[in-house]
Amino acid sequence: MSTIDSCTRHGEEVLATQQLLIKERGYDFAPEFKQMTTHLYLVGVMWRHGEDLDLSIDARDHAFDALASLLVNRGMRKKEAEKRIAFLRGMSRLEDGGDTLAITAGYQASPGDPALLTVFDEYLDEVRVSGALWRLYDRGKKTMFIGGGAAAFVAIWFVTIFIPDSGAISILAVGVVAAGLVVIPTFLIGLLFYRKKIKKADPKTAP
Repeated sequence: MSTIDSCTRHGEEVLATQQLLIKERGYDFAPEFKQMTTHLYLVGVMWRHGEDLDLSIDARDHAFDALASLLVNRGMRKKEAEKRIAFLRGMSRLEDGGDTLAITAGYQASPGDPALLTVFDEYLDEVRVSGALWRLYDRGKKTMFIGGGAAAFVAIWFVTIFIPDSGAISILAVGVVAAGLVVIPTFLIGLLFYRKKIKKADPKTAP
């Protein structure tokens, strides 16, 4: 078995014990935050495991390589996995150069302990990573695209039917303006709501 396979196998085994506990807790986090935290935790787990192997590279770097292999094996395209790993590398360090909480928790994890849960528990009151705010954003995004597209279509249809002499540029301009009348107010309302929520939240470090 290769060192990459050894690390990914160990990481999946440790994560499997955490997933059951996470399901019982019923955390409501934004999907991206939950995924990022889990991936960083896995890096920490595989980093520690790699230190017991005969590696030719740094164990921390090897852990990121192992995660990339795991993502590809789970169906992610290689280029997407490379971008994901680059993003996670950037998120794995604090401003002072230290490791983030999720990395540290994974590195210090022991079989059967709730290490990943302790990381998620730190963010229970953090509005910026909540599932509710994510759903609001997702609905707002759909409203902007669908509503804006529908408004543009109706405006273009109206101009084409009732003002047939209008030029292509004029018709396009009307469509853009109509879409903007839906998209801009929706965006501003969402932004105001977001700022209001953020003011109530205490600042947190990266996971």
